[in-house]
Amino acid sequence: YEIAKVLALRSSMPGFEVKIPDPYFIGVYEVSQIEWKIIMKKNPSVFDEAYMQKNTNAHPVEHVSWKDCKKFITKLNKKDKGKFIYRLPTEAEWEYAARGGNKDDISWPEIWKTAVTGVQTPATKGSKEPNFYGLYDMLGNMWEWVEDKYNAKIFADTSSSGSIHEHVIKGSCFYGDVKNATYMTHAGGKGKRYDIGFRLIIEKVN
Repeated sequence: YEIAKVLALRSSMPGFEVKIPDPYFIGVYEVSQIEWKIIMKKNPSVFDEAYMQKNTNAHPVEHVSWKDCKKFITKLNKKDKGKFIYRLPTEAEWEYAARGGNKDDISWPEIWKTAVTGVQTPATKGSKEPNFYGLYDMLGNMWEWVEDKYNAKIFADTSSSGSIHEHVIKGSCFYGDVKNATYMTHAGGKGKRYDIGFRLIIEKVN
């Protein structure tokens, strides 16, 4: 215990405050396979109908890279031109939404109620309870891409000045455990994997 405490203190970093200048709307759910298919005309997901042997339209889309998500968003913005603007959340926006008003780290009992973790396949959207803001699957089910570049550190930085080849993923995934299913987790992703999806920020055009 004493050694663990020393190692934890050595690795710890002071927190920092982030100001989000404008209100924003964030998706209640992760982008689904059917939503992706409507815009992109195909489903890249590993856990598709053929794999799951059932309808997966309500499952989150996965096996999409950060660049794939940006292409999806570009097409979506062209389709809804003049109504809304869609984009990826920043890490700060994502974390604020995931916290659901919590100032401290999320408790394990709350993770068990809200997060799809420790299972072999992803679940349909909204299969667990929402957080305080009414958002589903912010933790567990799928890692989620955000706009920021990864800084190759354990924790987020005050600015996103990391490698251009990797971007931040947040929230852990369906096979993860409770210790990683936290809004503080700051990981890096590159390419596409069967455990990474995303959700959108929606801004109304004035």
